[in-house]
Amino acid sequence: MTSNPYSDTKAVELEESDFVSGSLQRTSYARPGKLFSANSSIMERIAGELNQNKLINIIDSVIDVLRPLS
Repeated sequence: MTSNPYSDTKAVELEESDFVSGSLQRTSYARPGKLFSANSSIMERIAGELNQNKLINIIDSVIDVLRPLS
């Protein structure tokens, strides 16, 4: 998650209304092309829970990045 889409056309905007509980303090972006692996021990806290539609949107965006071009 980042607060800046950095002109990333695949960035998925996250607004307060996209959360079932909690939120981020500002409009933020999931950038499916900038994935990394991390151990859960570096997580400080849970900021919130995304609603089902937004979560599916992000997952679909990640799949699109991984899918080979045809």
